[in-house]
Amino acid sequence: MSGTSSPGPAPDALELAALLCSRVCHDLISPVGAIVNGLEVLDDNPKPEDRDFALDLIRKSAKTASARLQFCRLAFGAAGSSGAQIDLGDAQNMAKGHIEDGKVTLTWNLPRLLLPKNRVKLLLNMLVIAQQTIPRGGTLTVDPVGEGEAISFRITSAGLNARVPQNIVDLLNATSSNTVDAHAVQPHYTRLLAEACGLKVTLTLDCDKVLIVAS
Repeated sequence: MSGTSSPGPAPDALELAALLCSRVCHDLISPVGAIVNGLEVLDDNPKPEDRDFALDLIRKSAKTASARLQFCRLAFGAAGSSGAQIDLGDAQNMAKGHIEDGKVTLTWNLPRLLLPKNRVKLLLNMLVIAQQTIPRGGTLTVDPVGEGEAISFRITSAGLNARVPQNIVDLLNATSSNTVDAHAVQPHYTRLLAEACGLKVTLTLDCDKVLIVAS
């Protein structure tokens, strides 16, 4: 018998939609829950210092929730009609709002131009994967590969203990033997976007950095 296992079953269209919805809910539950906690503190007629703490918590959490919603709308949503194009400048703003959290900084070296929406969605999903390669924080640098509408992307992740998660590599290569669930749907969706663009996404460890390349 061979020591290799066959790929797990891929979700159908309905399952994929449900899993992506679960992923978005997972991203939003923490800041929305914090807003609710802050409101509960305000309902208890708090001391002035507790009131200030609650208002600050609500303000920061609302900002985080808004940034995540805007990012998810672009990364996972329809983002216009089938032939729509997206401004890379808008994508940059969404990415910075979502990713720069005090632990991770984003360096964006792409030109400002309009690209087919699936190519921009691919870039944003590559950034989500890149963020997972530096669990202790660091820097993500986005560079162009090629030019014009055929442009693709290279993201360099640099940070303490940068790593290449094997489960993500398997999902990008369609070699994972596990069923795609809400935790695995994002790299699976990234592969689908890459295929729609005629590209393939690879992760490689380069000394103390991780390269995520669509080519």
